Amino acid sequence: MSVSVREVAARAGVSVGTVSNVLNRRDAVRPATVERVERAIDELGYVPNDAARQLRAGQSTTIALVVLDIGNPFFTDVARGAEERAVESGYTLLLANSDDSVERESAHLDQFERQRVAGVLVVPTSSAQPRVSQLRAHGVPVVLVDRGTADATLASVAVDDVEGGRLAAEHLLSQGRRQLVFVGGPEDLPQVQDRSAGAHSAVGAVEGAGILHVPTAALTLDDGMSAGAEVRALVRAGRCDAVLAANDLLAIGVQQALLSGPDPVGIPREVALVGYDDISFAAAAVVPITSVRQPRRVMGATAVDLLLREAGLAPAAAREHVVFQPELVVRASSTVPAPPDAPA
Repeated sequence: MSVSVREVAARAGVSVGTVSNVLNRRDAVRPATVERVERAIDELGYVPNDAARQLRAGQSTTIALVVLDIGNPFFTDVARGAEERAVESGYTLLLANSDDSVERESAHLDQFERQRVAGVLVVPTSSAQPRVSQLRAHGVPVVLVDRGTADATLASVAVDDVEGGRLAAEHLLSQGRRQLVFVGGPEDLPQVQDRSAGAHSAVGAVEGAGILHVPTAALTLDDGMSAGAEVRALVRAGRCDAVLAANDLLAIGVQQALLSGPDPVGIPREVALVGYDDISFAAAAVVPITSVRQPRRVMGATAVDLLLREAGLAPAAAREHVVFQPELVVRASSTVPAPPDAPA
């Protein structure tokens, strides 16, 4: 239960106006009174910027969403689903882009807390989430998006990325491919870790199969094109007959790199290709790309639903952890079996 200004005033033996002055114009209050009020604040655990209390009282109608890369159509679709559900519920959605930067993420969260938003949806930049913990300690409801968590008191919406990586790799293996390459990074990003783990699990279950990792600095089209040069060298050296990219932008970049130049690599004749997310550009690629589909708009809408339920829960109560199952969408980039003379 949130502590009110009236409770602080009663504990300190002063008026509500005096508490307000201590919080906003402390130079207008005698030092002894300031000390008494601050002691009451500490004893009661009062948080001036209590957005959860505002949400219960119906005073705030703004929800914030912080994503890793607004240029990625995956996050655009998540945001669209969140906005649609927010509007249906009488709220406005503010969108911010962290650009996979911890500093930018923190700056956005600081600003949203100052604006006293009703709550925050965040795709966190790392597994460590100190700023998220601070927000919640200050009474701001938070839901993690596209990220699971072991914290039972923190709500989350995610997709089973380990299963997604496994599905993609099993499909490639079923096509006779045995020399897989996983393209993706940063390596500390949980989604990349989980998708890689799923792929490694599938490969490990097939005798004679192997998997290499081509790391990238980010999950962008340009990073995919850069990785494509390394993939090309592996293909020509007989060390790669299939590629699993950590997302579709990387997959599209890899495809462009492989198909360009004086010595193009045949897709899927020489190398099969699978992406992740199933954004619209994957289906529209020169060679339509097989991809692991995530319910992007549903994820955004579900995150808003969870957030709007947050205000009615006690601080220590267990939150909901919604985990969707991925779906493999097979297209031309992976459906031709490896040629008989392909490396085993």
